[in-house]
Amino acid sequence: MRRGYTSTMGTELDRPEGRAVAAHGGALDLDRCAALASDAGGDVSDPITLIGLVLETASGLRKVLTPGLEGELGVGGQSFEILVRLGRSADGRLRMSDLAAQTALTPSGLTRAVDRLVEAGLVEREVCPSDRRGAFARLTALGLRRTREALSRHERDVECLLAGVLDARERAELVTLLRKLRDQVHPHASLVSDAEPVGS
Repeated sequence: MRRGYTSTMGTELDRPEGRAVAAHGGALDLDRCAALASDAGGDVSDPITLIGLVLETASGLRKVLTPGLEGELGVGGQSFEILVRLGRSADGRLRMSDLAAQTALTPSGLTRAVDRLVEAGLVEREVCPSDRRGAFARLTALGLRRTREALSRHERDVECLLAGVLDARERAELVTLLRKLRDQVHPHASLVSDAEPVGS
């Protein structure tokens, strides 16, 4: 089952034969890449420029949007992503292992990030009844309220940024294309386990 920061639409890349990224370590499967390029007719259309533009755009968006988020929530970057993913999940909670997979953080990195959110009163931990070694992260009432307020501000900022740049059709096309690329390099970005926490 898939949920999370982006929509739940599946793609061909959910199938093993559609992925060029190894399951572990994020290394590229060069043979798979070559096969996919061959299937596409060999038209690479300057891939360095393409990926360079994606990276430059992502960097620019962070610089423009992060200050507003930090001012609204007191946190930004990876912490904000964690709050958003929890806020868009059922009952505002996710397994820690799912959060690690979705954010591509190491377990220790995620633990530190969640610790900071717990200290801020925005997140709490819950024990997983089916696996006592596992745990859930869940938004507190304060965390849910603050995340909704921050998302409202974030949406206004993003809309202001996109206004006059991309029309509705272009936005829809860009979402489709970016989701395909995201699923190729980060196939677990919306992974959610089925286990339920205590009290469910």
